[in-house]
Amino acid sequence: MSPTPQKLTRRPVIGISAGILHEDPTRKAFNGRKLYYVEYSMADWLFRFGAAAYLLPVPASDSQVSIRELIEPLDGIVLQGGVDISPTNYGETPLDEAWTGDPSRDAYELELVRQSIALNKPVLGICRGHQLLNVALGGSLYQDIPSQFVSTIQHLDRPIYEKCLHEVEFEPGSRLTEIYPGVQQALVPSVHHQAIKQLAEPLVVEARSADGLIEAVRLPQTTALDPYVFGVQWHPEFQLPDDTTLLDPRPLLEDFLSATLARRN
Repeated sequence: MSPTPQKLTRRPVIGISAGILHEDPTRKAFNGRKLYYVEYSMADWLFRFGAAAYLLPVPASDSQVSIRELIEPLDGIVLQGGVDISPTNYGETPLDEAWTGDPSRDAYELELVRQSIALNKPVLGICRGHQLLNVALGGSLYQDIPSQFVSTIQHLDRPIYEKCLHEVEFEPGSRLTEIYPGVQQALVPSVHHQAIKQLAEPLVVEARSADGLIEAVRLPQTTALDPYVFGVQWHPEFQLPDDTTLLDPRPLLEDFLSATLARRN
């Protein structure tokens, strides 16, 4: 069983991939200068369950510090949500200018994934991070669910944002059914208009929504110390601690944190 935060003997040190606000002369904050950020709920989720979380700035191309060096001291990586992934990363042309994403953030996070797997640092991808794992390992995405996929489920409702909810169903025999014993389906917060189209060959599906879209993926492990790579399309960090109507965000995070501690020397 995964340890609760109170039982952790060594606090996991987790790096959170940075969101990027590029230069914008119309933005008053910091005079429109380039900023790196982490969404509050993501950091708070990690803190509440016992991790020491740090934002990972993007090393400049002429920096003396590489991404590999940046993550070597860490126990694990969380890929947070954010802007669309550019379709050029999976061999497609953007169907709309609004879906071009941020290629510079893509390059940074794709390298984070590659180096984390090479160093056997557990990776947990949330929303965009879940999609990024699939692209990094050779898969593709629907650039826009409403225009490319027939569904009766609303995966994104911007006015209500994190209050947009739908159910996911766990795949039989999946790791999620072990993490959540007795649970087959659950309600989750949904904030996305892109989704996995072609699943990357190394990954397996852990959960789907009722329309068939992939909602969680995992890299299979032969042993407990093989690379830990897990992605969920929903936002567990958006759930309020006292909200019991949604899927409990604790077991998923504890599974990830347990994996990080197991790999410490």
